[in-house]
Amino acid sequence: MPRRNRIDPFGDLHAVPVRGMFTGNRGCLVGENGELVRHHRGNLWITCVTSYRDWKSPLDQPGHWTPLFFLDDAVALAAGHRPCGLCRRDDYLSYQRALTVGLGADQPISATEQNRRLAAERLRRGSGIDRAADRKMWFEDISALPDGTVVVEMGKPWLVHGDQILEFSFGGWLSPLPRPDGGQVGVLTPPTSVIALGHGFVPHIHDSIAHTG
Repeated sequence: MPRRNRIDPFGDLHAVPVRGMFTGNRGCLVGENGELVRHHRGNLWITCVTSYRDWKSPLDQPGHWTPLFFLDDAVALAAGHRPCGLCRRDDYLSYQRALTVGLGADQPISATEQNRRLAAERLRRGSGIDRAADRKMWFEDISALPDGTVVVEMGKPWLVHGDQILEFSFGGWLSPLPRPDGGQVGVLTPPTSVIALGHGFVPHIHDSIAHTG
């Protein structure tokens, strides 16, 4: 039975067999008995590679960060995570440079400031495991959104990719449809990460994208 540690673009936790390209964390999510008891803990939400320096991390150890799993960068960004500055140093620096340029800042946007911005922007959740009622989503014209953004159409998450949008599944991106020429859509990817995507950060997208043309 898979653990409930797979993350969808809304940032919610699921128990499904597939793990995806990346791991990451948002603090310790388990109680003293190792059972899942919370949706997140703290504002450090990062996305990591699944293997780094032969380090091993327990999946459900109390007092230790709880590994989560993401289909790809697009899902992780939509859920409110950013690249890890340690195991994904090049991707982190690329994200930081793109965000700095996009904001017109004189100095690189620090990890602390990135965390602060993302915490303020991502979908709100209560203190428990499941999504809370006080959801927060922002809206933008779909024609203005960069590739790698995840939007909501027909109540489901879709990836913006070139002239298409593709429906999320835990196994990959499916059911391509033509990207609308315009119109307001709900956006899951926080504005900070959309800025990074629009100014040079290139996300790692699941290879299912190659089979949808």
